[in-house]
Amino acid sequence: MPIVNLSLQVLPLVPEEKVYPIVDRVIKYIKSTGIKYIVAPMETTMEGELDILLDIVKKAQEICVKEGASRVISVIKIDYKPEGVTIDEKIKKYYV
Repeated sequence: MPIVNLSLQVLPLVPEEKVYPIVDRVIKYIKSTGIKYIVAPMETTMEGELDILLDIVKKAQEICVKEGASRVISVIKIDYKPEGVTIDEKIKKYYV
């Protein structure tokens, strides 16, 4: 299966002071999976096989609910090419 990029933004519906702690728990989970990822101000971009990344998205929803969200709005973007696509090939020119 080709490597894809998936960007995830979770918006847990909780009081404002609880949003960042919940998002931090989601990012901690993403880190624990061992996949390549980059945290940005509005979303986290991950690199890997699509099925694995979609499982991570599902778990992110569960984490938000477990932490008290009555609802979770998620924005997901997927960059898919049959031959695969990496984070590095898309951004390396900006970090030389």
